[in-house]
Amino acid sequence: MRLLRAQGTYGPELREVLPALIGTVLTACGAFTGLVVAYRFHGPVALPAVFAPAAVVVAVVVGRRRPLARRRRGYYTPQEIAELDVDGLALAVCRMLRRDGWTVRRAADDGVRPRVRARRDRGHRLEVAFRPVAEPLPDEDPPLTRAPRGDRPPRLLLVVHRGTFTPRDVRWARASGDTRLMDGTLLRRWAYGTPLHRLIDLR
Repeated sequence: MRLLRAQGTYGPELREVLPALIGTVLTACGAFTGLVVAYRFHGPVALPAVFAPAAVVVAVVVGRRRPLARRRRGYYTPQEIAELDVDGLALAVCRMLRRDGWTVRRAADDGVRPRVRARRDRGHRLEVAFRPVAEPLPDEDPPLTRAPRGDRPPRLLLVVHRGTFTPRDVRWARASGDTRLMDGTLLRRWAYGTPLHRLIDLR
């Protein structure tokens, strides 16, 4: 398991898929029970009345699971994340942030390193950068610093990387204070549907 996590190929945990699994089982049991009760009291005439709403629900669920509709709502498969270029990844992050309740806008960039800025009603302010490594290049801005007490909350810098950060990257992020790292494993879990606050410390 640790090897799979390190390679970024470990899938979602049971606690992440358990609510959806329980919901599916309960829905199926409820539908079957309703069908039995309706047939018992109304006979075969009740079957169309039961199956028609069920068909509508199935159509809606299938429609929502279509790749384009699913991605627009901020859900991506690991393969889809791996195939995105930098601009596509920035768009995916915007959608995932909106899915989690953030207000998002694309920040002005130099055409090479897109950035995304987001905020929440709790005062959280976030800036997302997309780089192969966390440590800035010589021409990049230094990491953001903490705002003094009494000022508005600091804007955290989230560095998104589809691979694995090096120990040097981790030390750089810790030294900066307001930098958070999201490697490929966390990114895939976020794209699958895990809320950002469960993956990254936003304080």
